[in-house]
Amino acid sequence: MSVRHTEVTAEPAPLTPCGLPEHPACGIRDVLDRVGDKWSVLVIVELAGGPRRFRQLQRAVDGISQRMLTLTVRRLERDGLVARTVYPTVPAQVDYRLTDTGASLTHLVKALADWSLEHRDTITLARRAYDDEHPGNEIR
Repeated sequence: MSVRHTEVTAEPAPLTPCGLPEHPACGIRDVLDRVGDKWSVLVIVELAGGPRRFRQLQRAVDGISQRMLTLTVRRLERDGLVARTVYPTVPAQVDYRLTDTGASLTHLVKALADWSLEHRDTITLARRAYDDEHPGNEIR
């Protein structure tokens, strides 16, 4: 399946669970640790539009603190998803851009966003039904 394939079927994909003897260290958990947190995904979405300076990213990603943005871009840089460029100016200017690997991830993020939009009404109804059947046990 190509990274641009966005057709969603009702049948589960043929996945091998992590931790089985024949599939010991599949890397899914490692990758999800990075791209599974909301700040990384939001930074990747913002950088999909092109290079951004730190303050531009901070303004664009609503609710992110300076410290959390610093940690997020460092982690993304360490994982090879974001490139940091320092320009020799006074004061120094820095911008962040997606690497080719980071850019390839945007197709998956878009597919997930499309899936979310397509299924949000169904999910909302399921949550209401669950909350009605389990009053006082709402999960937020």
